[in-house]
Amino acid sequence: MREVAVIGVGIHKWGELWDLSLRDMHALATSRAIADAGIDHIDSLYVGCMSSGLFTAQEHLASLLADNAGLLPVPATRVESACASGGLAFRLGWMEVASGLSDIVLVSGVEKMTDVTGEEATFALATAADTEYEGYQGATFPGLYAMMARAHMERYGTTLRQMAAVAVKSHANGALNPDAQYPFTVSLDGVLNSTMVADPLRLLNCSPITDGAAAVILAPAEWARANLKKRPLVVIKGSGHATDTIALHSRKDLTWLEATEIAGQKAYQMAGVGPSDIDFAEVHDCFSIAEIMVTEALGFFEPGQGGPAAEAGQTARDGAKPINTSGGLKSKGHPVGATGVAQIIEVARQLWGEAGGRQLSKARRGLAQNMGGTGGSALVHILERKD
Repeated sequence: MREVAVIGVGIHKWGELWDLSLRDMHALATSRAIADAGIDHIDSLYVGCMSSGLFTAQEHLASLLADNAGLLPVPATRVESACASGGLAFRLGWMEVASGLSDIVLVSGVEKMTDVTGEEATFALATAADTEYEGYQGATFPGLYAMMARAHMERYGTTLRQMAAVAVKSHANGALNPDAQYPFTVSLDGVLNSTMVADPLRLLNCSPITDGAAAVILAPAEWARANLKKRPLVVIKGSGHATDTIALHSRKDLTWLEATEIAGQKAYQMAGVGPSDIDFAEVHDCFSIAEIMVTEALGFFEPGQGGPAAEAGQTARDGAKPINTSGGLKSKGHPVGATGVAQIIEVARQLWGEAGGRQLSKARRGLAQNMGGTGGSALVHILERKD
């Protein structure tokens, strides 16, 4: 396979965007990515989107979005894997360039979530769980992750303060991100005293409903090295994908994200590295407990030690293993189809040295982990800077 590079990125400020439609946000992000890469054509388009039919009554996005972005007759594919739709779209785009089928591929993600009521948004998101066995019983994602949190607390002694520390850290990072939905800091007491959503998870333990899009351009590393000189070369060294049961009641262990563990192992093996070789990571913190469990599944911390590590500051920007320098889903926002692509953008910007006030002093190798539902699907990608 050919080595693949990220050569351009595009994103806009996320939030509750009444003045932008789904197609507007997508065109905005993709046009910025194309301009950032400095290219005059693309060979293929992949679009990650979870549930445009329920959120905006619009399907057939491959045709709609390629047309609206002025890209016809490029072959376009819409990708759905719940909240991992963007990460899976990125993997498919990488595979197409790596295989030699295409040279320049645009990977995007988009979701318009706020044009429906809160009840309708909750229903749409709940379709990423087991509708017949979980949704029918009234389970929503806050409730499902609350069960995972409670199991983790009972087994490992994980505390409310440790989960709150995740949110505090994410908002500290997001406050430095001009594209974040909620670019402000929160205090530990503020998280602990915020409104209860599903015991033990409070409002500030939960990611928001968000409108947003993100896009990246992929190309062969050899071509990028010869033609693009404005920034360091950033290549995809590893890619892993795995799935697990969709329903929590079918899992062997409510405290462990097996699909993330396996996807991580595949990515590490492909890249020829291990957890200790990763300088920083963007992970799927849809709820505070999710970040703790992901960092354990990826091998950054031993089982049960993700919470203490967060409380001790090890995942802060100046910690041993910075996590979610973008602000994560918690502060940056979570337009579900776009999240996985935006994670890649943050990793690439850190490796290019273009992360502004969030820039890390040591950023040579970064990881992005994106998952769907309660971990029923998971993608892990490892990117590396080559000077």
